[in-house]
Amino acid sequence: MEIQDINQNQEEDVPIPKIIGLTGGIGSGKTSVAKILEQKGFPVYYSDDEAKNIVNRNPVLKEKIIGLLGEEAYHNGSYNRTYVAEKVFNNSELLEALNHLIHPAVRTDFENWVKTQTAEFVFKETAILFELRLDKDCYKSVLITADDNLRIKRTMDRDGKTYREIEAIMQKQMPEKEKIKLADYIIYNNADRESLEVATEGFLEELK
Repeated sequence: MEIQDINQNQEEDVPIPKIIGLTGGIGSGKTSVAKILEQKGFPVYYSDDEAKNIVNRNPVLKEKIIGLLGEEAYHNGSYNRTYVAEKVFNNSELLEALNHLIHPAVRTDFENWVKTQTAEFVFKETAILFELRLDKDCYKSVLITADDNLRIKRTMDRDGKTYREIEAIMQKQMPEKEKIKLADYIIYNNADRESLEVATEGFLEELK
């Protein structure tokens, strides 16, 4: 009995990492901040990237997505992102149904990832933190934001999309003013990389 109690106490003494939700709209620089955080030694879980992997490697999820969107949702066994994006872009109900399939799988994967971490803070990167109310499961949330025109220009340079295409995507996302009200911390990314690093360091000081 004594050995069992000691083991139980040791498990109880293992600190549980505090989860910080990291979010930002298209062109905000969310990924840039995530990379800065990693360089400083903080673990980052890239929800959006992991979701892309999970839809391919989880056979149960794959069947459900095909059931929702049809066989064309996968091409040669791989998730057909272009087809899926076109199907759900102007169909909010279909998009919500798809999120309800993918999100639980990503959530489980994230929870398993957190169990392997020993840092005081871990960051969960996701573009839809507030849309899916994922911030309710976080210790704190941080929003990366920038002026709309700057976000559009960055995305045009990065993805080769037109102004109208990016504007249409932004209109589908939660307005920045609403995200700002919900976020615990805000990093404004309206200048250069050096300024972003300084702002991120300032945020970390506040967090600690």
